[in-house]
Amino acid sequence: MTATREGTAWAPLRIAAYRNLWLALLAANIGTWMQTVGAQWLLVSESDAATPVALVQTASMLPILLLALPAGVLADAFDKRHLLIAVQLALACVGLIMTVLTATGHMGAPLLLTLTFALGTGQALTLPAWAASIPELVPRGLLRSASALGSISVNVARAIGPAVAGLLIAETGVTVVFALNTVSFLAFAAALVRWRPGDTRSVAEPERFTAALRAGGRYVRHSRAVRRLLRRVVLFILPGSALWALLPLVARHLLGTGSHGYGVLLGALGIGAIGGGLALTWVRGKVSASQFLATAGSLFAGVLLVVAAVRDLAIVAAALVPAGAAWVIVLANLNAEMQLFLPGWVRARGLAVYQVVFAGGQALGALAWGLLAEAAGLVNAFIAAAALMLLDAMWMAVRPLPDLRGVDRERATVWPELRMAFDPDPHAGPVLVTAVYTVRPEQEEAFVKAMRKVRGSRQQTGAMRWGLFRVGEEPQRFVEVYQLASWDEHQRQHGERMTGADQETERRAVALAEGPADVRHLLPALTRPE
Repeated sequence: MTATREGTAWAPLRIAAYRNLWLALLAANIGTWMQTVGAQWLLVSESDAATPVALVQTASMLPILLLALPAGVLADAFDKRHLLIAVQLALACVGLIMTVLTATGHMGAPLLLTLTFALGTGQALTLPAWAASIPELVPRGLLRSASALGSISVNVARAIGPAVAGLLIAETGVTVVFALNTVSFLAFAAALVRWRPGDTRSVAEPERFTAALRAGGRYVRHSRAVRRLLRRVVLFILPGSALWALLPLVARHLLGTGSHGYGVLLGALGIGAIGGGLALTWVRGKVSASQFLATAGSLFAGVLLVVAAVRDLAIVAAALVPAGAAWVIVLANLNAEMQLFLPGWVRARGLAVYQVVFAGGQALGALAWGLLAEAAGLVNAFIAAAALMLLDAMWMAVRPLPDLRGVDRERATVWPELRMAFDPDPHAGPVLVTAVYTVRPEQEEAFVKAMRKVRGSRQQTGAMRWGLFRVGEEPQRFVEVYQLASWDEHQRQHGERMTGADQETERRAVALAEGPADVRHLLPALTRPE
């Protein structure tokens, strides 16, 4: 998609509902970054501080690793707005507890990490529901710009939040920081209350939780494009997380500055990220995604080496500006690709998996870099992270991103309406579907090749097992067989999960056969027809 078709990065803000929620989310993001700085600064003066400080980020991100996929199931099945409001109110309660405990001097490190984990749990429930709501707020053509604006929001907060937190910590202490974070959750909840969308459920009747969980995991597992995008996230996040996890220690131990200096460093990253978000649409129109991702990774590796080698606050802060731009360019692009590629029925679950990978990479990476910094020193940890990031940039040149332009992800009616002699029990299963094709000998090789892509479509939309067989007595006949967990699963596959891309994949295979397939649905024999 070109920059012209997308418009500017600011275009989605012309839509009032999106603009109001974006501003409220910006306030919430500022509060979150203020809380992170406050929590890390409470721990930075303790002995052996590297691991506890890094664990603040781990405690924030680990719940996303554990809970994002269940949260995506809830977001796909139920009213996203109601879910988001309830979560923000719960987060405000946790923030209030943190404020009171800090003000009364009862906030020890274990309790701080526990409550930080609780805030991370709320974030885990928020992220898939919010990400899946964006396509309901803006047209598809503005999704990339909306993704860039999401990154700008995060990074404006990253620029403002730490700087404000540093000033407040120096002047009034951490308590005020935690109190303002509590207010930010209430502000986002208020904006959500004012939002009046239509029905935000994906389907009229929500899927059973475990079935929906399996369906989301199955889609991601069998989608080659999604798997490659997720690998790109992992390969960038693991070395990149060293900068975020260890930056407080850089400020205190390598640069010899206090909370003000730490705020300056985070502010520099945020300023660069804002610039990267604004430039994202323009950059995408000039070079391929793989080219600018490889360039951004190389740039980030160079900044890691500067942090390891330089002891001047101004120089390090200046170097962090392009690092912030590289960070947002990579992650906003990958997030937008996921949003554009995922079909509506599984979007929240797919984005939840993205959040699992993102948060897991940050949480595990933060812990690993904290342990390495304690064992080998901060400088060596940054050198190791730079080496890994450079290897990732080189690998991008070898294995570029898949080209997803022109892939039709809109819902499509691929098959005729189901006409059964009786009404099966929706939960009866397993269900077998067979399709018999007649194929001329000269078309056999091409037909089998085309059916390999059909296999991916079937498995992404619900099939647990799939096979293609040849009839021994009639070698010109091929039988496709696939199994689903229940009749309800097949009805969803049949009616709401197929996209235009699935339709095209099947059309190409059927065109190589002699006429349409003879399809049969096999249900458990012990199930009594109604």
